[in-house]
Amino acid sequence: MMETHMQTGTTRRGSNPRLESADLVGIDIPPTPPSEARPGAKQAASFLSLIVPFLFASSSHAPSSGAAAPGSSSSTVATAFVIGSWYFSNIGVLLLNKYLLSIYGYRYPVFLTALHMASCSAYSAVALRWLCLVPFQPVSSRRQLFKIAALGAIFCFSVVCGNASLRFLPVSFNQAIGATTPFFTAIFALAITCRREPAAVYVALLPVVLGIVLASNSEPLFHPLGFLLCLGSTSGRALKSVVQGILLTSDSEKLNSMNLLMHMAPIAAAILLPFSLWTEPGVVPATAAKIRDDPYLALLLFANATVAYLVNLTNFLVTKHTSALTLQVLGNAKAAVAALVSVLIFRNPVTVMGVTGFGITIIGVVLYSEATKRSKSSSSSS
Repeated sequence: MMETHMQTGTTRRGSNPRLESADLVGIDIPPTPPSEARPGAKQAASFLSLIVPFLFASSSHAPSSGAAAPGSSSSTVATAFVIGSWYFSNIGVLLLNKYLLSIYGYRYPVFLTALHMASCSAYSAVALRWLCLVPFQPVSSRRQLFKIAALGAIFCFSVVCGNASLRFLPVSFNQAIGATTPFFTAIFALAITCRREPAAVYVALLPVVLGIVLASNSEPLFHPLGFLLCLGSTSGRALKSVVQGILLTSDSEKLNSMNLLMHMAPIAAAILLPFSLWTEPGVVPATAAKIRDDPYLALLLFANATVAYLVNLTNFLVTKHTSALTLQVLGNAKAAVAALVSVLIFRNPVTVMGVTGFGITIIGVVLYSEATKRSKSSSSSS
């Protein structure tokens, strides 16, 4: 969306507590700590938890030993439902973006992203202020607001580039490029924070780069502009995670993912709307005319904007029910699943070398994740 994507990616998690980020395709928000770890979480009443209690019940209440708890089966069902919803929303926003921008012929990626941001603003306000999904965290100072605005600008760049790239590239190749997010994260972390990782971490990045080189050279539908836009989206996603680790570090300024989205989405919408009117002249009357001619477009835009928000909500719920590491593993698998589903739906041609390159990239991401996890464990023990 958001980055969908506005949404999607395999940014490393757990390698550095200051560089945590969530994976979107469209919308990229850091993971949220469990509700019991947040001040005031127990005092917040959730209307939604009364309707669907198993989704927002904390897993920490389950017994740690002995016989299975009576609610363990419902907890398992809830976790499976949340993970399924996460896959559906992440892949769904990609496919909807691709269909709208490439197949349907809606040529306004910036305006589409602005709609995503407006949708996230509205849904976030309902989720936090009315449903009390998580405790509301207000902006505490102008300094914090400025930092959120800076993140919002990077966020806009990443999501717009990601959505625009879908006009020119198949989803499968888009996901292959997006899988290189850890490479850019490591580069930006080194350049901005001067933090060096162990040599094993950088060695693990070699298959990531090699895979995408192979996939690019053998991609039948390769488009230079689309490739550059997708690289911009991927690097923007990585830059946001690094900058966020620098800007929002103090306890008074840290925001969970849902609150950060609620404060950042309106700023992003305010940036994108005038930019859309400038770069996409006549977008509003053109959209209105298209809807008059084909009311189905209104349903597509509404569904697309709603699913863009669901990407962030399910990111939050997966982290709450499992862990940030589980979300990272799911993200690695999601890229492959999204690529497969897109090929089955859109029938875009693929080559053996392209599939091999994508596979090497995914393997490199997994190796990178393991290397960073071992690096963190050794640092903690020492």
